[in-house]
Amino acid sequence: MNLNATQAQTTAQISYTVSFPEAQAHYAEVEMHVTGLKQNTLDLKMPVWTPGSYLVREFAKNIEAFNATVNGKIVASPKLNKNTWHIITKGVAAVTVKYRVYANEVSVRTSYIDVSHAFLSTSGIFIYPANMLHAPATITLTPYKDWAKVSTSLEMVNGNPFVRHSPNFDILFDSPIEVGNQDVFGFDVDGVKYEVCMYGGGNYDKERVKKDMHAIIEQEAAVFGENPNKHYTFIIHNHLRGGGGIEHLSSTVLGVSRDNYGTEKGYQGFLGLVAHEHFHLWNVKRLRPIVLGPFDYDNENYTTNLWIAEGFTEYYQEIAVRRTKLYSPENYLGQMANEFNVLENLPGKDVQTVAESSFDAWIKGYRPNENSNNTTISYYTKGAIIGMMLDLEIINNSGQKHNLDDVMKYMYTTYYKTKKRGYTDAEFKKGFEMFAGKKLDDFYKKYVNGLDPVDYDKYLGYAGYKTVNELADNNDAALGITTATTAAKKVIVSGVTRGTAGYIDGINVGDEITAIDGNPITDASTMLTGKTPGDKIQVTVSRDGQTIVLPVTLLKNNRVKYKIVSIESPSTQQLAVRKKWLSL
Repeated sequence: MNLNATQAQTTAQISYTVSFPEAQAHYAEVEMHVTGLKQNTLDLKMPVWTPGSYLVREFAKNIEAFNATVNGKIVASPKLNKNTWHIITKGVAAVTVKYRVYANEVSVRTSYIDVSHAFLSTSGIFIYPANMLHAPATITLTPYKDWAKVSTSLEMVNGNPFVRHSPNFDILFDSPIEVGNQDVFGFDVDGVKYEVCMYGGGNYDKERVKKDMHAIIEQEAAVFGENPNKHYTFIIHNHLRGGGGIEHLSSTVLGVSRDNYGTEKGYQGFLGLVAHEHFHLWNVKRLRPIVLGPFDYDNENYTTNLWIAEGFTEYYQEIAVRRTKLYSPENYLGQMANEFNVLENLPGKDVQTVAESSFDAWIKGYRPNENSNNTTISYYTKGAIIGMMLDLEIINNSGQKHNLDDVMKYMYTTYYKTKKRGYTDAEFKKGFEMFAGKKLDDFYKKYVNGLDPVDYDKYLGYAGYKTVNELADNNDAALGITTATTAAKKVIVSGVTRGTAGYIDGINVGDEITAIDGNPITDASTMLTGKTPGDKIQVTVSRDGQTIVLPVTLLKNNRVKYKIVSIESPSTQQLAVRKKWLSL
């Protein structure tokens, strides 16, 4: 930091104007004014990633036509590195910068602009002055043609929806902006104003959505004892096929398939997504691993605790909806059984710990390849399972006085509200132990930092439940591969599972399977008709234009499909734990 940087933080004034004269070509034009400068140089930076999505996305790649002017004259603004522009400002009080941003990636974490709307994922739109992250900024939006609405958690200036204020850049980069003609409706929950903006149409029932979102929000706020927002914004993008969500401090962005609201399964999936991203306003946006804020926008921010930040949020997305009674107990248990099945059918569970999965999110989690299932797990999935295990441990050991809610509230109050910082791994472990009434060294050794098989029945047993593998008696033969069939009826291998017949005997991803025992193959579903485990077959593949015949010994399909069922005659104690756990 140069000598005048601290002073610059308090004296510089920053404003932006964003316009969309070429919305049809997916462009925004940004004009940035920095005034009150009292320093010799000004470095301007673009974040390389967006909080909530643990991948360096190199947003500067979308910047073009960057130029800086002083008193109307262009000045030199060379790049120092991939995301930093350098301007000499000795004796200069004000600089104007203009640049264009190309925005044509449809996702909840990246900006997209066309003639129907603009979604601004702000970390990929706004360049900021180095050493001035604490400076406030004003954003003026110039709408394209007939756009009439703005949805964001940023406050309006003088009641003008097209002029917004951000207290600092951490908040600006955590406040996405939707501009267009979205369907906007709202409701209040205990004095907090909620805005829902729907883009892209859809078969949603507005009144049902408001009622059910209200119920979920109440249940989640009850976990922490407060809602720290004055208002909160849901930006929901409805597409032909949509999915995903990303959390922000006082808002979230959801991707939904526009027709999914019309089926019970689809609608419950929507409610789970709402519950997940909204729960993040506490867990990760405020109660957070210590490295996740203040952020380093230039580099990766590593933590081994995404299994808490994301995994526990996945656990609570289902349990919160269950507490509203919008899910039946059976539905909830089915959701948890799905988590078991996802984990248990991944060979990666024997390779990567959940702590490693968290730490390596930057290089593995968001960059899967054809071998990822063999080498990695999801901190979402195993984190949710660990959340369930610890919840049941605490309920059982405390005589139903406590549950995981008490840990979450204690950690939120202690670290976010009182100490005003994030937590360390050791500090959260102590929080668990406080309410579990026991040391968890062995638990951490096995399940957080180790690769021990999860003892589902031990923890479910506290509530009088157990697992049943519905495929236990299955004796189907399997190659252990996944395939895709092209329009030309070519069967192409897209995945090979470790430890299976295909893996052991050399079938490769990218192989075209042309024949089994000399019989031509155009339909993957019939490849093993009449075959049993132990059979020896000849698999003919085309690999790099060459025909190869692979002798393969078929093995039993080793996939599992668990369901959770009640044990016979659960005890009074087990039924009491069950009642506390499932809000019966």
